[in-house]
Amino acid sequence: MRLVLLGPPGAGKGTQAERLAERYGVPHVSTGDIFRANVSSGTPLGREAKEYMDRGELVPDEVVNRMVADRLGAADCEAGFLLDGYPRTVAQADELDRLLRERGTPLDAVLNFVVDEDELLARIAGRRAEQGRDDDSEEVAKRRLVEYETKTAPLVAYYRERGLLRDIDAVGPIDTVTERAVAALDGPAGVTS
Repeated sequence: MRLVLLGPPGAGKGTQAERLAERYGVPHVSTGDIFRANVSSGTPLGREAKEYMDRGELVPDEVVNRMVADRLGAADCEAGFLLDGYPRTVAQADELDRLLRERGTPLDAVLNFVVDEDELLARIAGRRAEQGRDDDSEEVAKRRLVEYETKTAPLVAYYRERGLLRDIDAVGPIDTVTERAVAALDGPAGVTS
């Protein structure tokens, strides 16, 4: 199974990614983990990305795409993967499609975790209170939601046009959201039988 997870910050993608990766026996491939692994290992891509990050700049798509391609080429991804945090833009999605087409391993589905903004802000505030995360202030959260809407939300239309998108109502207990995601993948209109 080859999946991409979409959804705004606070939608629960990380939690659902872990659960779905375990259920389908594929690695949870997070771009944050890829970055940390490359930077901490001092790989050429990690050093290149670190130069941008040290200057406070976004790592260019070309570098991100190469890191993801390298990770998806690992042996544990042969049977599939679950991508979390990539692609973030239509340009990255085009590159992912090209890469997977070359390998003869297209995406099976894209899960879009849907949560309204008020619920997202409440979740992020709760996470900030529980975990003391500085990156979860209300101001930062609103800025991240705006960035998501401008850069990442267009992926919803991109993948819907390709018939890959499955909208998942991400409001409710964690187990219920997982059940909805599994039903979207395994059900009659899903990916597996």
